[in-house]
Amino acid sequence: MLMATSKPAGDTSLAKPMQLSVDEGAALYRLMTWLSPSFPVGAFSYSSGIEWAVEAGDIADAASLQSWLSAMLSDGGGFSDGVFLAQVHRAAATGDDKALRDIAELASAFAPSRERLLETSTQGKAFIEIALNAWPHDALKQLIAACDGPIVYPVAVGLVSAAHGVPLAPTMHAFFHAVVSNWISAGARLVPLGQTDSQRVLAALEPVVVQTGNRAMAASLDDLGGATFRSDIASMRHETQYTRLFRS
Repeated sequence: MLMATSKPAGDTSLAKPMQLSVDEGAALYRLMTWLSPSFPVGAFSYSSGIEWAVEAGDIADAASLQSWLSAMLSDGGGFSDGVFLAQVHRAAATGDDKALRDIAELASAFAPSRERLLETSTQGKAFIEIALNAWPHDALKQLIAACDGPIVYPVAVGLVSAAHGVPLAPTMHAFFHAVVSNWISAGARLVPLGQTDSQRVLAALEPVVVQTGNRAMAASLDDLGGATFRSDIASMRHETQYTRLFRS
């Protein structure tokens, strides 16, 4: 049976769909590009310790992968990276060079192992270089100079998005989506998992991404910390694995 609906006379809400402004469209376009799996920051080379967790038996199927990643995101490195991104974005937007330098230094020191530092600093460097080459920006160069040292991945995302006027909230959500997607991609190859199971894990982590992003944006540097010790140990022990597919 067909059902017909009516609308008040003169209602043109369906006739003229809402459009993005030029600035809004450009910001969305760039954000989708920068945090796409195809953006060449080498994320496919790293597993954030997941490779060791699979070898050790901590991750053996979709359910255990989901549990591991949920903890990494909400109680481990994911949350801390979100805090650094938010703090850098705000400092960059207000031109606080001292805060940028202090946050960038702290973010580098927060990596729990040598391999995790290699992962996040290599991705941060690649992210900055590619963004600068594709979207040249004088203000971004000044922000990078203010950091005066290595720039890890979440700091790089915060700098680039702030310099280009991309709001913090969508940047945070897109960043977490990119990070979680890479973790799942690594887990799918290592367990292994099929495409459907991988998408189910991604869907199940959606509320964790939203909640963690909101917490990170509301947090201060005093709230930094984590309790995922097994994940930190995994990133340390990965270095001595007999065979490895990933660099971390």
